[in-house]
Amino acid sequence: MPSSADRIDDLRRQIDEIDNKLHDLLMLRADVAAQVGAIKGNGGNNSDLYIRPGREAVILRRLAACHRGPMPKSALVRLWRELMMDTLRIENPFVVAVYVPENLPAYWDTARDHFGTHTPLTAYETIGQVLRAVMEGPATMGVLPFPEEDDREAWWPLLRSNEPRQPRVFARLPFGDTGSLRGPAVEALAIGRVVPEEIGIDRSLLVLEAVPELSRSTVRGMMTDCGLEPLILHQRPAPSDPSSTLFLAELPGAVAPADPRFDAVAARLAGGLKHVWSLGNYAAPLTLDELVTPPRA
Repeated sequence: MPSSADRIDDLRRQIDEIDNKLHDLLMLRADVAAQVGAIKGNGGNNSDLYIRPGREAVILRRLAACHRGPMPKSALVRLWRELMMDTLRIENPFVVAVYVPENLPAYWDTARDHFGTHTPLTAYETIGQVLRAVMEGPATMGVLPFPEEDDREAWWPLLRSNEPRQPRVFARLPFGDTGSLRGPAVEALAIGRVVPEEIGIDRSLLVLEAVPELSRSTVRGMMTDCGLEPLILHQRPAPSDPSSTLFLAELPGAVAPADPRFDAVAARLAGGLKHVWSLGNYAAPLTLDELVTPPRA
């Protein structure tokens, strides 16, 4: 009968064999990613599609759904995010601007977990600096705080635009758990010139511009009656325009401003709704329940 030491040695040899196979597959994955990048570089694809957050979410959800055993799902998500970002940079390099105020370093940690350890990140102390870095360069994407009702510096009114090249929200961070952070946990949104993809478990951010007489409860009630029940609904005056008030709505599903349900809302508000703007959409992050790892059968 083999001794414990012999058994451990045998298991370690198995781990070495598995590691070699994993490394072979990683090299093969990188080679395939380089081929994708070469095709894109030759004009074989739309340059805005080099990052596909919808596809990333589908991959992570598929792997999380079939994951079993002692490794936590949160670790699986972290490993695959590193892998996906490393190979994505082979296809097309990118730089991320991150809002990191002095008292909240967790935004940097959250961005690093999402975009990978080796992705170039640049910290900015103000939201305006992040927006300028994405809109004017040098950043490809930006990470901004998830909007709260009492924000002193709300960034979302500044992204109202029908311009096709306008950066839009494409991801909510973190996608898995918060990981190890410095300070309290934070939530964030990623923006960039990314073409949205629907995966069936989506969230949309829209801005409704309305007359200032409308209350939040009235708008929420009308939207709910028309089948657009907001998950969040923030209200604030339109910048430099006392004739308008703005509502930020997070809605389940992939919802566009041309959705006919907004026509129904406008009809009920009798001219009170002036305009609807899309800020983008993103795949819903994994919930705490979805991150629970079941034992092997």
